[in-house]
Amino acid sequence: MKKYILLLLLSGLFINAHAQKGIADSGVFLLHKFQQHIGKETYHVTREKDAIIYKADFKFVDRGSPVPLKAELRVNPVLEPLGLDIKGNVARGATINDSIRISGATAHIKVDDSVHDKKMQPLTFPVAGYAPTIVQQVLIQYWKKHGMPANIHTLPVGSVQIKLDGQDNLTLKGAPITLERYTIGGLIWGNEFVWTDKQGQLVALIGNDAEFDKFESVREAYEDLLPELIGKTATYSMQLFTKSAGIGSQPEKLIAIKGGTVYDVVNEKTIPKTVIIVENGIIKKIGKQGEVSIPAGAKAIDATGKMIFPGLWDMHAHFEQAEWGPAYLAAGVTTVRDCGNEFDFINAVKNAIDDGKGVGPLIVKAGIIDGKGQYALGIIQADTKEEAIRAVDRYKNNGFAQIKIYSSVKPAIVKAICDEAHKQGLTVTGHIPIGMTIQAGVDSGMDMVNHVQYVYSVMKRNKDRSINFDDSTSKAVITFLKKHNTVIDPTVGVFEMSFRSINDDITVMEPAFYTLPLPLQAMLKNTGQDTAGARKFRPLYESMVRIVKELHDGGVTIVAGTDQGFPGFSVPRELELYVQAGLTPADAIQTATITPAKVMKMDKTSGSIEEGKQADLIIVNGDPLKNIRDIRNVTIVIKAGHIYDPGTLHKLVGFSKSN
Repeated sequence: MKKYILLLLLSGLFINAHAQKGIADSGVFLLHKFQQHIGKETYHVTREKDAIIYKADFKFVDRGSPVPLKAELRVNPVLEPLGLDIKGNVARGATINDSIRISGATAHIKVDDSVHDKKMQPLTFPVAGYAPTIVQQVLIQYWKKHGMPANIHTLPVGSVQIKLDGQDNLTLKGAPITLERYTIGGLIWGNEFVWTDKQGQLVALIGNDAEFDKFESVREAYEDLLPELIGKTATYSMQLFTKSAGIGSQPEKLIAIKGGTVYDVVNEKTIPKTVIIVENGIIKKIGKQGEVSIPAGAKAIDATGKMIFPGLWDMHAHFEQAEWGPAYLAAGVTTVRDCGNEFDFINAVKNAIDDGKGVGPLIVKAGIIDGKGQYALGIIQADTKEEAIRAVDRYKNNGFAQIKIYSSVKPAIVKAICDEAHKQGLTVTGHIPIGMTIQAGVDSGMDMVNHVQYVYSVMKRNKDRSINFDDSTSKAVITFLKKHNTVIDPTVGVFEMSFRSINDDITVMEPAFYTLPLPLQAMLKNTGQDTAGARKFRPLYESMVRIVKELHDGGVTIVAGTDQGFPGFSVPRELELYVQAGLTPADAIQTATITPAKVMKMDKTSGSIEEGKQADLIIVNGDPLKNIRDIRNVTIVIKAGHIYDPGTLHKLVGFSKSN
């Protein structure tokens, strides 16, 4: 009996010791996308003589598409890794099938059908991106056990950088709690934010999934903290950039740009050898060099031999992590319309930028409303007129400029949303909901429509999925949109990426591709079709490109929007595609400058280089009016009195160099 009691005591001590390290026998993380609870991760821990085994069953359903993932991590009793198996999906269209076995100083690695051995470096841990959550908990414990090093090598490739970022004192169900806050870089593009309790047990993880979408995993008992943690993520992530040398400095009160050629986007003409005087972020004077005096103490910028354009707009952004801010600015994008985001996150991000506590473009917020159902996105949903009114009013009261309708809104509710939005002085954009046509959406009150696919879908199609543009049905669509003053942001670049062959050279689309951070390269390079699929979709894609030209020639307003893509660089790519469609470079540039400013009723302060307007400017090498690809050659960005170097901004968010 005494021996049995001793065994129980020793067993209890063993279990308690591991519990103190955050190793519980089982647990559940609730998974969220756009703050909406969409699934869960259940894990179990078993112990053998020489190993601790974590088995995770991770699954969520995103807009009707299951995303299942199973993983098994093996470590020894002192947390040295022994192996990792992971198989399933990491996003709707992205799969993973990795197996890692560690034997002595060698790692045997299988990634899909590729098998190879790799010599183990010191401080190495197997991990496969943002999921499953439990692997990240053990990763942090491993990092702590090894003295919190600056860098940990990861298998099958890459490395991570973990930092203790501080503590947060919170209240959960009326009781105070203190959580430790960490940043993890290298698993996704940018930083994840992770909170643990005092025992080292992971409480919450906020980052992005393999589709760029906001993703949160929170231990079941802590779900009530999620909105507060989302807001804190935005604030803390912005602070990371403003702490960097030279980024968080005070704006220049006086700036003098001399010698450059200004492009007047309103009148489509160039003005050579100019001087621009900027005072407190506003263009005070524009004139010929030699005719405008430069005030004493002004910060001088020599733009001789270069062109000066208004800062670019992206009219279809999803600003889902702070890293988009520097990436956008580095590409010359100084204003974005955020087309649907987490309420707490985008409010905190915009406030940080507007208050000079964050780095990024001016954000114009469009608040997303979806309907209920299996394809719903986000937590702001409306199935009744009353719910629609409350949702619109909530956005209006929080500084949103526009409403975005999403795909599951019931047709009868679209009009209720539009009516209330217009009553509140807001415009309406969005998807055309399931069961509606673009004509029905516009007739219900939609002012703008996201994505060219909704124009394509109501035109006359040929057997190969191309459009018959000579058919009266196709022509009537253009006439209808013109008559109703409908604004379209085509997002052609998204379709180019979706329908491309993954065997094609991606640098044709994005010449700066290999400067992107490795997690971005891995995600984007495998997006697309096999050769046969790309060939099948080619007529469809080419018709989408041509629709841009048909819309333009038919007098329909087009604004450049990207729906993410290559961070920052997706805007110049969108303009390149418009030129491929048949627009002139000058026409394309207008879609990203003065036209969106007019559409959003901001043309009195933005969109062109004129006295009295905001000095959101880019200085460019080359002549984009002759070669649109030169719009990529941004050497200086000026926004709200700050002067930014693209190379510094890109380095800040993990790019190897500026384009």
